[in-house]
Amino acid sequence: MSKVSKKVNVVIAVLLILVISLTACSSKSLQNQTQTSEKPKETSQTITVTDLAGRQVEIKLPVHKVVGIGPGALRLITYVDGIDRVVGVENIDKKLANGRTYNMIFQDKLAQLPTIGQGGPDSTPDAEKLVEVNPDVIFVISLLDKAKADDLQAKTGIPVVVLSYGKLGTFEEDVYTSLNIVGKIMGKEDRAQKLVNCIKDIQKDLNDRTKDIPEDKKPTVYIGALGFKGAHGIESTQGNYPPFMAVHAKNVADTLGQKGSIMIEREKLLAWNPDIIFIDEGNFNLVKQDYQKNADFYKSLKAVKNDNVYGILPYNNYTTNIDTALVDSYWVGKVLFPEQFKDIDPVAKAKEIYTFFFEDYGKNVYDKMKEVYAGFEKIKF
Repeated sequence: MSKVSKKVNVVIAVLLILVISLTACSSKSLQNQTQTSEKPKETSQTITVTDLAGRQVEIKLPVHKVVGIGPGALRLITYVDGIDRVVGVENIDKKLANGRTYNMIFQDKLAQLPTIGQGGPDSTPDAEKLVEVNPDVIFVISLLDKAKADDLQAKTGIPVVVLSYGKLGTFEEDVYTSLNIVGKIMGKEDRAQKLVNCIKDIQKDLNDRTKDIPEDKKPTVYIGALGFKGAHGIESTQGNYPPFMAVHAKNVADTLGQKGSIMIEREKLLAWNPDIIFIDEGNFNLVKQDYQKNADFYKSLKAVKNDNVYGILPYNNYTTNIDTALVDSYWVGKVLFPEQFKDIDPVAKAKEIYTFFFEDYGKNVYDKMKEVYAGFEKIKF
């Protein structure tokens, strides 16, 4: 082979090496670009929360699928904007329940979800159906018995977190703690804290407006026809009624020294003879029917004679609709203390509060409620 041929072969060999090298670099570069463009995998971690039954529960994050069982558990999930992570629903929420705001707003979605049990204050969770929908976490209310919560967790193999609304179900530390627990588990801490702050800010506003009103300047007031494990007439009332407490109202039922739901005799209402009466509009039909039979009794009441009977939106439906309880508090304040609430339009305030609790979904809640109930108006028998 000539020297020229050898040189040519060497040049060709070098060129081949360069081409192969460049090709390899290009492939490696492309591979690196592909790897870089891939979405980073979610990093999982485990947290431990102390639930409202005092249990230490380990939760693997992130949490993508949840369920709420028992009175009010699903409501708290929707408050923290978690409806899209709900993978199953109790039968009690499969149908429209007027007055239960989250149910009214999200009914189309709830109706399509798998059933995870009957629901209700005294129902037993269905472990088999819970396992079928396979949530990452089960939020539960009414299992304050540690053993029952532990048993459900053992049967399902799914973390069970107990929540609570407290004894009265409204404006209590248990509610705030529960919201923050749900927020922490679902990665919605900021939203949960904003909710807690909103509730506390409203309480402060209501308190500041009314705390200095002298007792002798306050009208006496009564709330009747409250629902409690069923529908009741005018004899159903409540001591320490939260919307009254929020504005320091002079609730005649407080003189009994009993907290929570109370059934009174008609004679007691006649003896109290309050200046103003509120009727829970969820049971107004019962009161109206009773009025047809016992008109003399009603006409003997000062509030009826003076046209001082007002409707109030029902907020106790599968435990407390906290949003509606706050809305009602401003309405009560406006009726009892018009001077202190002269800058408040109760309907506008209601729409503002509902929108905060449910964001865009809440804009029409008051209008939906008014389609079913009378809204913020005087009661006409």
